Amino acid sequence: MGKLVSKITDSEVEVMRVLWNANRALPMADIRKTLEGTSEWETSTIKTLLRRLCTKGVVEARKKEVYYYVPIVSEKEYNDYSTQSLIDRVYAGSAKSLVASLLGSKKLGNEDIEELRDMFKVGEDDNE
Repeated sequence: MGKLVSKITDSEVEVMRVLWNANRALPMADIRKTLEGTSEWETSTIKTLLRRLCTKGVVEARKKEVYYYVPIVSEKEYNDYSTQSLIDRVYAGSAKSLVASLLGSKKLGNEDIEELRDMFKVGEDDNE
């Protein structure tokens, strides 16, 4: 699946987000209506993006009275793959370097840092 996810373009991710947020199969009309607020794409562009996503095997088109589209790849799967890919490409596989970069660039506020501290504490009591 990683190979499929890696080929999803930024524009296709916008369409995927509409499908992920819906939590159900959507007809083209609903997808178009949702994207009207965030893009200026013509219907033909959205159809092309959906066709590409189906060809890549990350969306399935189900024929009823019209085609309904449903994601095969979950948002979590996409995010996990994208995060790991970023870490591998930019930080030579080191998640620690990614966190250090975020801390060093002041991209995380104090509240974010406290949340991360709590996350890192998971399992500490098991070692005692």
